Amino acid sequence: MSGRATVRAWRPRLAGVVEVLHAHFPSHAYPSHTHDAWTVLIVDEGAVRYDLDRHEHGLAQAQVSLLPPHVPHDGRSVPPEGFRKRVLYLAPDRLGTDLIGAAVDQPEYVDPLLRHRIHQLHGVLRDGKEDLEAQSRLSLIEERLDQHLRKQVGNTPPRHDAGIASQLRELLDENIRDGITLDDAAKLVHAHPAHLVRAFSREFGMPPHRYLTGRRVDLARRYLLDGRPAAEVATLSGFYDQSHLTRHFRKMLGVTPTRFVAPR
Repeated sequence: MSGRATVRAWRPRLAGVVEVLHAHFPSHAYPSHTHDAWTVLIVDEGAVRYDLDRHEHGLAQAQVSLLPPHVPHDGRSVPPEGFRKRVLYLAPDRLGTDLIGAAVDQPEYVDPLLRHRIHQLHGVLRDGKEDLEAQSRLSLIEERLDQHLRKQVGNTPPRHDAGIASQLRELLDENIRDGITLDDAAKLVHAHPAHLVRAFSREFGMPPHRYLTGRRVDLARRYLLDGRPAAEVATLSGFYDQSHLTRHFRKMLGVTPTRFVAPR
């Protein structure tokens, strides 16, 4: 890696994520500072050293780092060529304040599944068009982080399941066009969002966001066969725009919406 530092930061539409940061720093070193958010950090190239609450830590590409809010930390590259990182900044109430001490004691995790889920969420947030998928992926990430933290303090929250998968499917079917947030669905069926995603995936063999996308494609097919133009169909069936519809339509059916109804 070489050249100038490059940074891209934005605030996604995803509730609970106050900022996303993608950055390449050839030589930058952070002075000691704090955030008012939980910092979920992965390194894609290079490695990072940092002090957290006056204790030195290291972060390599196979790890995930979770830095708690309001605790001082700095950051610097280990190799001379710098590092590339991706960061999610989570609102402070997304993980319990009672878990800050556990995060200070152990801020890094070697957890390939957690890292992969974070990587997937970054991809969804970069696209910016899959709200329910982003909500589902964030919920599973937060659940995994919560499990790591509570394992350190010996406190595992209870879980329950009372046919919630079918209740969620009914909610999705009732809101194909407008959708429903995972948090709202969880409140309606009285279940934790992550548990709701897991229960639905076990019951129906796919996560809720994929089910909803399939229902929207089905709805789009009906409108297309009615003779409506693709741009209108995208809006009527709940897609962000025509390109969003086309991407999912082609992925599911192998052709674009226009070719689906083209004369043969």
